[in-house]
Amino acid sequence: MSKPPTYTIYQPESDAPQPGNSIECRVTGAIRTPYKRMEDCPSRHNEREYLPCTIWLAPEYAPGLGGLEAGGRALVFYWLHLARRDMVQLPTREGVRDKQVGVFSLRTPPRPNPIAAAVVEILAVREDELDVVGLDCLDGTPLLDIKNARFYEGSEVAGGLS
Repeated sequence: MSKPPTYTIYQPESDAPQPGNSIECRVTGAIRTPYKRMEDCPSRHNEREYLPCTIWLAPEYAPGLGGLEAGGRALVFYWLHLARRDMVQLPTREGVRDKQVGVFSLRTPPRPNPIAAAVVEILAVREDELDVVGLDCLDGTPLLDIKNARFYEGSEVAGGLS
């Protein structure tokens, strides 16, 4: 009797990419939002409320939504395609900061890899779409990935993600 194939989630070992190397990500869908301009997006600099948004997945990725449910939370990764990629420090800005600050200490779009992440509340799940609240990106933003947001007890920061 033959053994069933071994299930693995990793590919065979290879060297990890090094600083300066490029890696590849796949766009898995798009995010539809009511935000058409940067000024429309909610941020810590304004009082705008987070409005419902729809995450659409390409047909080959849509089955990956199985297991997500309305009322749950998800961690959404998206690509800020209009953001500058040549900045690692932001300059002073009147009324905001009086000295330069590194982009890794902020949630600012300009950065070497303009990947954004947000924990969202799931409002509805359909065959190839999620309706969510909690995104701050422009309409048409490329979707990279979605993960179930699991929180753990005992985190030094309340509501720590696992």
